[in-house]
Order: sequence, then structure tokens, then C-alpha cells
Amino acid sequence: MTKPGASLATDLKVIMSFCTRLPLLQTAPVEGCDIARASWAFPIIGAVVGGAGALVYWTAFGIGLPPPPAAALALAATLVVTGCLHEDGLADTMDGFGGGGGADRARKLEIMRDSRLGTYGASALAMSLLLRWSALAAIAEPALVAMALVAAHGAARGAMPAFMRLVPPARRDGLSANAGRPPLPSVGAAALLGIGMLGLGLGLFGAAICLVLLAAASLLMARLAMNQIGGQTGDVLGALEQAGEIVILMTAAAIAKA
Repeated sequence: MTKPGASLATDLKVIMSFCTRLPLLQTAPVEGCDIARASWAFPIIGAVVGGAGALVYWTAFGIGLPPPPAAALALAATLVVTGCLHEDGLADTMDGFGGGGGADRARKLEIMRDSRLGTYGASALAMSLLLRWSALAAIAEPALVAMALVAAHGAARGAMPAFMRLVPPARRDGLSANAGRPPLPSVGAAALLGIGMLGLGLGLFGAAICLVLLAAASLLMARLAMNQIGGQTGDVLGALEQAGEIVILMTAAAIAKA
């Protein structure tokens, strides 16, 4: 008989193993279908990643570092915790969509699977890091930075299950295709968790702005992915997460300076 809460704990372990490099006792390899089922936990694990960055920022600020280097260290902490998972997806997506030029769908998918970093991917990655770093440095106040980081990492991942369900996979193989469509309860739970984190981190006004911008970013990414490669992949989901982080952190910075 399954113990109460055992399935929830299993889902958290699955997403923790997939989204981070934190040491965890995972007895079985993570399958695509496990990720789809457990996708409701994306925002929770995102909050853990954001919390790690917040802890580093608070520590750096506490020992006298000014906001710019403290923000850089906080950003570096999140990269270490995730193993640059979503940054890699952003770079691969931009290389495929941009570097592929007038190539056909198959060639663009081939470019996205190439481990080498191209000009489009490098430029997109640099802009992502620069925008997030500058937003954190502009917010400056440790408590506000902590709330913004948790909200950004949680809510950006909260949009991913809905995207996985609504946009078809571009490949017949690969992580996204193997995962399939997340069940509706997982999609709804992830969305509600993400919205709740936005409300707590940025307030009702900031959360409302972010939701509009996240919806616009998701629609734009869906349209772009369908036009370029006929659907979504794990790399596209990574690019979506990065766009979400940027939108939320930039909004938080604007509110902090208002």
C-alpha cells in the first residue's frame, strides 16, 4: 500500500533529478512519461533554484559586496544548481532558428542537436545573462532580490506544462516526444503554483503584468516553434523558461525603481 504523500515525494524527486544537479537518491532513471506526470512540481523545484541564488546574493551583500557582483554570484549559483539546463536549451534553439536560416525543418532540428555553440546561440545566451544580471543589480535590496528570484524561477517553470500540452512535439523521438502531454491536473497545478509565487514575490499588480507578458511570450514562442520546426522540443522549453525569467526579473526591477 502506498503511503500518503509518497507519490508527491516521488514527483518532486523526479523533477529535482531532471531540473537540477543536486545530489539525490534516485533509484530509477527518469523517463519522459515521469516528467510529464510530475510536471506540476516544476514551480516548486524552480523556487528551490531561485532560493539558492537568493541565499548567495544575501550572503554576498552581507559581507559588503555591492549589488552588481552580488547579482553575478547569485546568477552563477543558479547556473551551478541547474547545470545550465535551460541556458543550453535557449542557445540550441536560437542556433537552430537563427543559424538555420532558410534550411528545412529537418536541418534546423539537426542544428539544435549539435552540441557546438553558434553565433546566434552565443548571442542569445549572452543577452539572457546580461538582462537577468542587470535586473538583479537594479533591484539591489536583498529581500526584494530574493522574492524576485523565487518568483522568476518558479513562475517561468510553471508555464512549461501548459506549453507541453498545447504545442505538439516537433520530433518523433527525444525527451519532449517521449514525455507526451502532461495531464490536465498537472498543468493546472503548475500554473496555480506559478501564479501564487508571482503574487507573493511581486504583488498583485506586478503579477498581473507578468502574466500578460508570460502569455505573450508563450504565444510568440509557440508560433515561432511551429513555423520553424513544426512544434516544440526540450530545447524550446528551455528557451521559454529563459524568456519567462527575463520577463519576471525585468518587471520586478521596474517595480523596485518605480
